[in-house]
Amino acid sequence: MPPIRSAICAVCLSILTTAAYAAPLKPALAGLNFLVGTWTSGEGKVAETGGSSKGFSRMTAEAGGAVLLRRDHVALFDKAGKPAGTFEILMTIYADAGAVRADYFDGDHIINYTSAAIVPGKSVTFTTGAAPGAPTFRLIYTKVGQDLVISFAMAPPGQASFHPIADGTLHRGG
Repeated sequence: MPPIRSAICAVCLSILTTAAYAAPLKPALAGLNFLVGTWTSGEGKVAETGGSSKGFSRMTAEAGGAVLLRRDHVALFDKAGKPAGTFEILMTIYADAGAVRADYFDGDHIINYTSAAIVPGKSVTFTTGAAPGAPTFRLIYTKVGQDLVISFAMAPPGQASFHPIADGTLHRGG
């Protein structure tokens, strides 16, 4: 077999093998299957700075489908469109004690989402628990066609009204 044909066969076999052994999400997380995949962003808005963001996200089933792992790279831009920094995000989504929870890490912040309202295949709203003197955070993913619309908001301590921090749209593929 010519070398190029061998290489193509090896790539196809590795793709088929990976797909055959990819762990589906466990039943408690199955409604979140719409999040699994590789995503690229259009321009997102950063309310805090008036700037924008771009990046990519990869969400994979891990630990035999018991965990959904989100890995992101985000580039920030100021109001004038000039680069203003980058950061990495890691988020684990898992079932615990009958609830879906998530833990977010970006190197500077840790957010522990204690509840998730899931509309299977369509949306998920993560919220943190209320704590005296601490803000409450909300993260929403909504599937719109083949896109994923994201909204991240915060309610100041002692308040119920959420104010946008960042929002954007992710496109499947990349």
